[in-house]
Amino acid sequence: MKKDRTVMADADRCLMCFRPVCDLVCPADVRPAAVIQALHLDNESGAGLRLGDGTACLNCNDPKCEKACARGRIDHAIQIRDICRALSGQEKKQVNGKADLSVDFCGVRCENPFLLASSPVASSYEMCCRAFDQGWAGVAYKTISFYQTREVSPRFDCLPPRSSSSFQGFKNLEQLSPYTAEENFDILCRLKEKYPEKVIIASIMGQTTEEWTTLARMAEEAGADMVECNFSCPQMAKQGLGSDIGQSPELISLYTQTTRKGCGLPIIAKMTPNAGNMEPLAVAAVTSGADSVAAINTIKSITRIHPENYSSFPDIEGKSAVGGYSGRAVKPIALRFIRDLAVYPPLAGVSLCGIGGITTWRDAMDFLLLGCDTVQVCTSVMEYGYRIIDHLKEGLSIYMQEKGYNRVEEFRGKALPHIVLPEQLNRNRRLVCEIDRQSCIGCGRCYLSCQDGGHQAIRWDGHRPQVEETKCVGCGLCTLVCPTEAIGLKEVHDIG
Repeated sequence: MKKDRTVMADADRCLMCFRPVCDLVCPADVRPAAVIQALHLDNESGAGLRLGDGTACLNCNDPKCEKACARGRIDHAIQIRDICRALSGQEKKQVNGKADLSVDFCGVRCENPFLLASSPVASSYEMCCRAFDQGWAGVAYKTISFYQTREVSPRFDCLPPRSSSSFQGFKNLEQLSPYTAEENFDILCRLKEKYPEKVIIASIMGQTTEEWTTLARMAEEAGADMVECNFSCPQMAKQGLGSDIGQSPELISLYTQTTRKGCGLPIIAKMTPNAGNMEPLAVAAVTSGADSVAAINTIKSITRIHPENYSSFPDIEGKSAVGGYSGRAVKPIALRFIRDLAVYPPLAGVSLCGIGGITTWRDAMDFLLLGCDTVQVCTSVMEYGYRIIDHLKEGLSIYMQEKGYNRVEEFRGKALPHIVLPEQLNRNRRLVCEIDRQSCIGCGRCYLSCQDGGHQAIRWDGHRPQVEETKCVGCGLCTLVCPTEAIGLKEVHDIG
């Protein structure tokens, strides 16, 4: 089984091609790209449904799909046939119908919890139309303001992992919508007329109290369902905007009140993570009229330094600036803030919208289990396109059916009681590592990590690692570095 999972993990190297050649050459019309891409997005059950019984792959002696694989032009092709064979050998999960993914968000019905975040992925009429057609429940439209920005070029950078084509972290210097406020509200009006069942959120940012009020009024007149106050953009070219507001409870309170003065719509306060504690800031918004809190916006960052001209990235004529960091790398930080908000008594009952690093349905589920009603997605759409919504919805739907949940609200917040204070953890429990000899390949990664970063509990016995249980403290470092998942932890006894 571990061997099969190692084979299937090769799907992580998939380039997620727009028009996959592997589909075109398959003589059995299996559409292997749909299978591989589902695995790439952590939708294993969905991959199994797309594959069917796998008979064609089991009987295939000439994997034309692998010969055509675009990844092979970079290093070596994805092991498509072996992946499909391994997947076909697993027990298929029975799925009957679909779970009800609809949620109530501040009194507004969303057909599913998945919204596009206010960003480049929701910045024009045509883009939002395509997103809606593909199944997204709504959009937080790119921030509308009377302040006209001028963007830099280039404006993006990323930190790619070493073993894949995907990036783990993404930096941007982009600011607000390039269109005028009047043009943007006309777009929202047309979107609502064409897609009345979709949720339209007008993200706004004013420079004065009067502007916040006016923008809120214009949003309501355009037919928006909600208003999102952008208290969090970290890369504004003018001081006193974005995250400068979001770090001041006084400004948050003032601008939330003036936004409420302009409309009767539900108000979302989009918070910045560039503060130590978000709870007092969120309370300032809620007590001043906000109905929901969205977290997090991007984190102030510098990704890399150019070794020749000493600028950072993106490089603009030898200079760069601090920008917003997003993508998979920020998800753990976002989850921490969401949990803090969810358990803070003054915020009890306040609707939460999770943002930060959501690529797969499992990522989204983490936010829902910590109390979010909805989630917003940006960076993964910039990387893979709107099409990921199929796997987000399918993966979550299958999970719900397997667990017996009929509605999202039935499992929302279930993880909260399990996140406790450090002093509430059992510190008398003792685990030790255990090595599966059949799976161990003798690479020695566990030995090196334990020797130089652990407790010297693994010794090298000729060609294989050996565990000295009397020294092992069960820290788990070895289980994290093992490339074949050959190491586990077993409970020895309770020392308390």
